[in-house]
Amino acid sequence: MHSFPGPALALVDALRKAASCDPPRAIAFQGSPGANSHRAAIEARPDALPLPCFSFEDALEAVKDGRAGQAIIPIENSQHGRVADIHFLLPESGLTIVGEYFMPIHHALMGIGKGPFEAAYSHPQALGQSRIFLRERGIIPLSYADTAGAAAFVAERGDPKLAAIAPAIAAELYGLDIAERNVEDSDDNMTRFVILADQPAFLQVDPDVPAMTTFVFEVKNIPAALYKAMGGFATNGVNMTKLESYQHGTSFAATRFYADIIGVPGDPAVDRALEECAFHSKELRVLGTYRQGRKRG
Repeated sequence: MHSFPGPALALVDALRKAASCDPPRAIAFQGSPGANSHRAAIEARPDALPLPCFSFEDALEAVKDGRAGQAIIPIENSQHGRVADIHFLLPESGLTIVGEYFMPIHHALMGIGKGPFEAAYSHPQALGQSRIFLRERGIIPLSYADTAGAAAFVAERGDPKLAAIAPAIAAELYGLDIAERNVEDSDDNMTRFVILADQPAFLQVDPDVPAMTTFVFEVKNIPAALYKAMGGFATNGVNMTKLESYQHGTSFAATRFYADIIGVPGDPAVDRALEECAFHSKELRVLGTYRQGRKRG
């Protein structure tokens, strides 16, 4: 079974105990206390009880088995792209996207003392968002399951040559010193999170409530299938804000697509566009319809 670093265990146990007293209010997140996902959970759902989980799979399972009413998962970053595995996990989870949250991301370099450091642990996303900073200082990036967990791990190791890249609060939680703040390579570093539940949000068509619909589809393996599948969105005036491909299976012949559009099923234009896309696809599955967390366009 996955486990958190020693310095994080007491905090994890306290949060899990509180969440177990009222599971419908709990919101599961991946990472140790102090991680960006922890902060996102608190900000997006101020009245919820944050439930730390070691992996993304664990966070989704917490909702499926009733230990949490919702989960919040990072899906993409403005600087480093999509979060690994999410495109596979979401469709297979059986959960529904019911919301989104955009959060500015700021990282700090921390350790036992203030360096110099030979290596820095963090989540691959955080390492990617700080790659120029690390390269300029000759610090070797080392992957860890999450940012705050990396901080707890560095505290546990007790080696002054090792650092972590994590939110500044992690230094306070795990007794580390901050060597430098705002080490991300871009000032406008932003991560988009999605909130998932086991029941849909049931949004209705309302021009005063901007909404998104997320779906996955796999086009038929024939020439121009993707072009034809996309045609319905253009002809019906439905704005597609995201389209990403990923391989499904080992044949490398079955390409799936993950898409976001502005609008909700029930709107005739959206229904026509989805119907045309489905006609040219082997499979189309809506993952959720939810209010926009940030205006598009």
